Amino acid sequence: MPSPPLTPPSPPPPTSTPSSLPPPTSTPSSYPPPPPSSESSGEQRVKCKNKNYPQCYGLEHTCPSACPHQCEVDCVTCSPVCNCNKPGAVCQDPRFIGGDGITFYFHGKRDQDFCIVSDSNLHINAHFIGKRNQTMTRDFTWVQSLGILFGNHKLYIGAKRTATWDDSNDRLSLSVDGQTISLPDSEGANWQSILSAGALSITRTKNTNSVEIEAEGNFKIKAVVVPITEKESLMHNYGVTEEDCFAHLDLSFKFYALSKEVSGVLGQTYASNYVSRVKMGVVMPVLGGNKEFASSTIFASDCEVARFTGEIATNDFSNNFDHYASTMNCASGVDGRGVVCKR
Repeated sequence: MPSPPLTPPSPPPPTSTPSSLPPPTSTPSSYPPPPPSSESSGEQRVKCKNKNYPQCYGLEHTCPSACPHQCEVDCVTCSPVCNCNKPGAVCQDPRFIGGDGITFYFHGKRDQDFCIVSDSNLHINAHFIGKRNQTMTRDFTWVQSLGILFGNHKLYIGAKRTATWDDSNDRLSLSVDGQTISLPDSEGANWQSILSAGALSITRTKNTNSVEIEAEGNFKIKAVVVPITEKESLMHNYGVTEEDCFAHLDLSFKFYALSKEVSGVLGQTYASNYVSRVKMGVVMPVLGGNKEFASSTIFASDCEVARFTGEIATNDFSNNFDHYASTMNCASGVDGRGVVCKR
C-alpha cells in the first residue's frame, strides 16, 4: 500500500503589525507645511518672526532657489520671498526695483557717488565700486556704501573690502554723525538713540553682515553685505580674483515721508508724476543719467536733481503711497527679471 502524502508544515504565524499608522504631525490647516531640511545644499533657513501671525510664527522655511542665501518669510502668505524681488530693492549689478514695480539697471561708474534718493528731508548717496571688462564699454559696478542725510544727521553704511569671504566674519561698517557704531555679533543685537530728527535704531537680523536700520517716521533700510562668488564671476565674466571679492551691499528700502517731488535713481520712481524712462521688453532695461545723478562725495547733496533741505516738505504724500502700495499684489516674473504688481 502506498504511503500517505506528506503534509507540508504550516507556515509560521505572521508577525504582528500595528493596526494603523501613527497620526501625522499636525500643521496649521490654512498653510502648507514648510519644505524639508536642506542643510546639505547650503540654502538658508528662515522663520516668520511676527507673533501677530501665530499660525506661521516660528515655522522654518528654505529660501527659494532664485535666492538661496537671501530671503525672508512673508508671514501673511507663510512663504519665503526673495529680498531682492520687491519694490524698493537695490541689489547685484546694481539692479533696482522701483516704487512702481518696474525693474531696471543703473550702472553708474566705479569709484564714484550717485544720489539714489533725494527729497526735502532725506538724501541717499550710493558709492559704486567696480571692475572694467576690457571687452565692454562700461564698468561692472556694485553699491559698496551709502551716505544718508536726514534732518541734520549723517548715517553711513558700508561693506569693508575683503579678499576671501567668510560669512562668520562681520564686514559691516556703520557710523552715525561720525561716531562708529559697534554691535555684538549676535542676531537681535540693537543700538538705538534719540536724535533731533527722531529715534534711530540699528538691529542685526543675522549674527553678521545683515542689519535693519529705521529712522522714525522717515525710512527703513535692510542692508546685507554679500561677496561676488566664483560662480557669479564665471557666469557673468566679472574677472574677480582672490585679492578682492568685491563685497557690496544688497539693499531694500521702505519710505514713510516722501514728497511728490522726490528724485534720485530710485526715489524718482516714487514721485506722483513719474513715467518710467527705461526701455521695456529687453533682458536688461538700463536707466541712463550718470551726469544728473552724480554727487561729488558720499555725503554731498549737490547732484543736479537734489531736493534736500533737512526739513519735511508740506506736500508730503507718504500716507497715500503707503495705501497704494498696500493694495498691490506683487510677484516676480517666471524668469526673475522683474516684478509684476496688481491692485
